[in-house]
Amino acid sequence: MSNRKEEDRRTSQAAPGSGAASAKAAAKGPVQSAARGSARSAAEAAAANHARSQPASAGPPLRQTVTGRPTDVWNDSCAISELEYAIGNGAVGATTNPVIVGQVLEKEMHLWRDRIGELIADPALPTEEDVAWRLIEEMAVRGAEKLLPVFEREGRRKGRISIQTSAKLYRDSARMLEQALRFDTLAPNMQVKLPATAAGVAAIEEATARGVNINATVCFSVGQSIAVAEAVERGLDRRAAAGEDISGMSPVCTIMVGRVDDWLKVVAEKQDIIINPEYLEWAGVAVMKNAYRIFGERGYRTRLLAAAYRNHLHWSQFIGGDVVLTIPYKWQVRFNGSDVPVRDYIDDPPPAGCVESLRAHFDDFVAAYEPDGMQPHEFEHYGATVRTLRSFIGGYSDLLATIRDFMLPNPDV
Repeated sequence: MSNRKEEDRRTSQAAPGSGAASAKAAAKGPVQSAARGSARSAAEAAAANHARSQPASAGPPLRQTVTGRPTDVWNDSCAISELEYAIGNGAVGATTNPVIVGQVLEKEMHLWRDRIGELIADPALPTEEDVAWRLIEEMAVRGAEKLLPVFEREGRRKGRISIQTSAKLYRDSARMLEQALRFDTLAPNMQVKLPATAAGVAAIEEATARGVNINATVCFSVGQSIAVAEAVERGLDRRAAAGEDISGMSPVCTIMVGRVDDWLKVVAEKQDIIINPEYLEWAGVAVMKNAYRIFGERGYRTRLLAAAYRNHLHWSQFIGGDVVLTIPYKWQVRFNGSDVPVRDYIDDPPPAGCVESLRAHFDDFVAAYEPDGMQPHEFEHYGATVRTLRSFIGGYSDLLATIRDFMLPNPDV
């Protein structure tokens, strides 16, 4: 095993509060120390610590989740009605992708039907792809407008909406970067999603260096999240060294916790694996918590974001962490109607024996959980990655079919 792998494995087993973070921060030098200080000032940290020491406020569970805690909630959609509900419960961001855009059209077609007709009539948009991407952009911009008051209130640190680059470009760094740079100009509070594939990680570094706030997506493992965080560090350092402002940059890395669970359930079915079924609901949580601990130890300036909700653990187990929770509307309603106690769970470990059993039964859990579980060239071949890329590309194809029905209505109907 290489020295780097030995070091990473020791880090993954180190107790929280070890000297790893301070050692790395010291090695970074004054430029990064000052930059990291701009992300959260000592006064902000002190205020947050004081607030966390106070009793939890009354109100819906999601409001309690974000009150007096560093935890943030986003709306996992750009649907206007859902975004308004989320903001009313303390949300400070939103996200979108082609699948979400298709779902928004199903729910809010009355808001978009006339606009789709106008886009189709525009000679500058001759193909269904042109119309679809303009629609994706306009939905993101409309969501960005709703979040602009949050963006201004929070000093540009929060209040962004994430717009996703084409999943079909997951192997093409140059074209992903080109798309990211365009999206960054659509509104002042844009965040751009790029996949945590090898090509995506390269694009993330360059986009960050050019001032784009990134959101790494299609990520399921500690190894992917570390690769993203290191790419962001390089990008931020390059930008700071060039004399550019990084004080308003707030990069995030998504771990799709529910899709980790989904994939291990598929593996269990395919390989006839018997395991305590409760553990399969904790797999993604375990991955996220391990990544969170390592991010804290190493002092990364990227925040982790939990996505793909399947049960309340994907919300409750991260309360109290300096993380983002991007929650679909239906789960927001469920959580707000639940009797799950709202307290700080982030440092609670998974159930006794859970991680050990998952390790023993699933090579794919080891690949997701360990810092050196995958190398960058393996990211795009991991089962959950393949399933998710296929889903995103399929969702884009479905969106094109919807636009096609406007442009070329079926004459047989």
